[in-house]
Amino acid sequence: MLSGKVLVAQGGGPTAVINQSMVGAVLESRKFRNVERVYGAFHGVRGIVNEDLLDLTQETTHNLEMVAETPSSALGSTRDKPDLPYCQEIFKVLKAHEVKHFFYIGGNDSSDTVRIVSEEAAKARYDLRCVHIPKTIDNDLMVNDHTPGFPSAARFVAQAFMGINLDNWALPGVYIGVVMGRHAGFLTAASALGKKFPDDGPHLIYVPERVFDIDAFLASVKETYERHGRCVVAVSEGIHDSAGTPIITRLAKEVETDAHGNVQLSGSGALGDLLAETVREKLGIKRVRADTLGYMQRSFVGCVSDVDQREAREVGEKAVQFAMWENRHGSVTIHRTGFYSVDYQYSDLNAVAGKTRTMPDQFIAPAGNDVTDAFRMYLRPLLGSGLPDSFRLRANYVPKVLGR
Repeated sequence: MLSGKVLVAQGGGPTAVINQSMVGAVLESRKFRNVERVYGAFHGVRGIVNEDLLDLTQETTHNLEMVAETPSSALGSTRDKPDLPYCQEIFKVLKAHEVKHFFYIGGNDSSDTVRIVSEEAAKARYDLRCVHIPKTIDNDLMVNDHTPGFPSAARFVAQAFMGINLDNWALPGVYIGVVMGRHAGFLTAASALGKKFPDDGPHLIYVPERVFDIDAFLASVKETYERHGRCVVAVSEGIHDSAGTPIITRLAKEVETDAHGNVQLSGSGALGDLLAETVREKLGIKRVRADTLGYMQRSFVGCVSDVDQREAREVGEKAVQFAMWENRHGSVTIHRTGFYSVDYQYSDLNAVAGKTRTMPDQFIAPAGNDVTDAFRMYLRPLLGSGLPDSFRLRANYVPKVLGR
C-alpha cells in the first residue's frame, strides 16, 4: 500500500446524499495505517488549485456522522470543468502536499478530471491512486445501474407530483412541471411513481430521449383535458425538436447561456411559462399553471431515500478499499443483482469518463409521452421505504332533488 495523504473532493451539483460518500471515504481512509492525513478540498477542484484544503483527520467521528446525514455538499462544490492545463495544476498541488490517494465524488465531468489527473501522474512517474466516486441526480453515468443522489431526487419528484396531482384534482386545469435533465429523462420519468388511481397525473411525461413536437403536445393536452377535465404534465428541461434544438429557444425571444455556453433551460422558469402560454393561446384553456422544480430537487431536507443513503455511504467506502487493496485507478460502479440488491465493482475510467447515459427504449412508452411498467419496476426499490400514499372519498352521490 502507498503511504501518504488522502484527498477527498466533491464536484458538480449537490445532492441529498453526497456527504454520505464523503464521510464513507474519510472514515474508511482513517482505518488504514498507511494513511498519514485525510484532507478535504474546499469547493472541489478549484479548492485544490487554490490550496484551500481542510484537515479532516481532526474531525470527530460523531460530527462526521452528523454531516453525513445532512444534504448538500459539506466541502462545497464547483462547476469548473478542468481541461488538461487545469488538471496539470491539480496534479502539482497533489504532489506538493504528498497526496497519494485522490477520491473525487461527482458525475461525468468529475470522472473525466480523475482520468486526466491519473494520466498526468503516470507521465510524471508519481505514485498516485485516483478513484472516481459516482454521484449525480441525473442518473446519467455509464456502466452504473443507477447513481447515488438520483434515488432521493426521484423520491422528491414523485412526491411533488403526487401533491400536484391532488391539488389539480381538487381545482382542475392544466399544470406543467419542469424537471431537471438536460440529456437524460430519468428524473422527469420519476414523476410517474406518484400515481395511484387510473386518472392520476402526471398524464403526460416528456423526456429528452424523444423528439418534442409542439403540435403533438398540444393535441395530447387537449385530448387529456377533454377526457379528465384536467391535465398534469411532467416535462424535462432538455426537451428538443427533431433538429436537436432546445424547445425553449424556439419559444423564447431571448435565451440565456451559462459560463460554458450552455443554454439555460429551466433555471429561470422560462420553459414552463412559455409552454403554459402556448397552451392558453392555442387551446383556449384559462386555468393553466407552470412550475420549475429547480434546485429543490437536489438537496431537499426530509425527503431522502434510505436506500440512497446506504449506497452513497458504501460507494465511498468501496472506493477506499479498492484503492488500498487493488492499488489501481478506476471508478466505483453500482450493479443490480436479484430483485433488489447491489454489487460494487471497480470499472475502467475510460468507460465512464465524459460519457452520458440516457433512458433505454424499454423505459419509454411507444407514444413517447409516458413511461412503461419496466421503468416503474426499475425505480420503485430505489425510492426507499415509507413512500407516502393518497386516498379518495368514495363517490356515493346523493340523488338530486331539483334535477340541476
